[in-house]
Amino acid sequence: MAIKTAVSRLSLFPITAEVNKQGHLVIGGGDTVALAAEFGTPLYVFDEASLRAQCAEFKMEFGQRYTEISVVYAGKAFLNKALALILKEEGLGLDVVSGGEMSIARAIDFPFDKVYFHGNNKSAEELNMALEWRVGRIVIDNFEELTRLSERAREKGRVPDILLRLTPGIDPHTHKYISTGVVDSKFGFTLATWEEVVAQVISAPDLNLVGLGFHLGSLIFEIEPYREAIGRVLDFAAEMKRKHGFEMQELDIGGGFAVQYTLDAPTPPISSYAEVIATTINDKCQELKLALPRLVVEPGRAIVGRAGVVLYRIGAAKEIPGVRRYVFVDGGMADNIRPALYAARYEAVVANKMLLEETGKVTIAGKFCESGDILISDISLPPVTAGDILAMADCGAYCLAMASNYNASLKSAVVLVKDDKARLIRRRETFEDLGRCDVV
Repeated sequence: MAIKTAVSRLSLFPITAEVNKQGHLVIGGGDTVALAAEFGTPLYVFDEASLRAQCAEFKMEFGQRYTEISVVYAGKAFLNKALALILKEEGLGLDVVSGGEMSIARAIDFPFDKVYFHGNNKSAEELNMALEWRVGRIVIDNFEELTRLSERAREKGRVPDILLRLTPGIDPHTHKYISTGVVDSKFGFTLATWEEVVAQVISAPDLNLVGLGFHLGSLIFEIEPYREAIGRVLDFAAEMKRKHGFEMQELDIGGGFAVQYTLDAPTPPISSYAEVIATTINDKCQELKLALPRLVVEPGRAIVGRAGVVLYRIGAAKEIPGVRRYVFVDGGMADNIRPALYAARYEAVVANKMLLEETGKVTIAGKFCESGDILISDISLPPVTAGDILAMADCGAYCLAMASNYNASLKSAVVLVKDDKARLIRRRETFEDLGRCDVV
């Protein structure tokens, strides 16, 4: 019988992941145990090769199946200046949902004609920023926002290009907190108001309606919901062409492409999503006699998820005879809220014991003052002791983006690795940072 080791989980880690002669996990040529010693823990490590490979794969898989394609990265998954520069170099666009995300793009001179501004409650200040900085597309989410933008565009003498976010009423069968295309959603225009908003926008001289969009949700393992939503929106576009002369130039189908977090939950390849989406649009437009619109896809998690790994240092443990063994790490829900928020599942390895046999199950718990601060329940690992380094896979998306200072903890450092070189792209917070905004 073969000895089971952590090597079986390498497929969930970045594409450069390997094990060296010391039995240590290596990413981007860098020994993760050495990285933890140099930069401290918790430490988020991003593999540059994986990031660039995912950007290229999305462009290739959709580009070879469809004539005009824009790959627009969803910044909410994780965004900082170093990542924005990589996206810029790879020719991707950027989906932002706040003035803060716009400011990151502006700081590295990201091409604003490739920026899409989403959000269900954009402030007056944010709309002004979008107009002044000439954001490529403003995605309108509701009637109140439509009126607000029209007024500000008139005041500034601008005619922004806009998309309308439609809610197609389709269940993508994902967690209810990350399902956004169903009828009961805070996002987008409901089906009963679609024609009303199109008629209102095309009669507004201060707005230029270039397209329609939808977003079904996140972690969508099924491909059929995309086919259904595309069909519904294209039928509507054809109706609006007949009734109002509206010519749709762009169709934004959002993102939601799933990432494999655990060995027992494989995902469709990007090529499968691309094939169904491209074929559906091509066939449906031919059937409805519509000109092919530019296709916009907005992957976020699928770009950065696998590229990111978090390193924790193992501390104390607690044995409850006949129940479970808890192993505590020096991070937890303050840097990764997903297990507590979504019951998200992860895989992990002991980075300094990759070749040792897994001998029993433990539950990985964080250091924060909540019983729900559990990162992984019942995972098989080799014997662990204080000081070992735990590496969790697929932590590139929505961990850092939703990190907090709960219990006055310090947000983690972030490094980018490539060819055995590690570059700090965000320093660890200090106690001085915690009080920087306080006023006494």
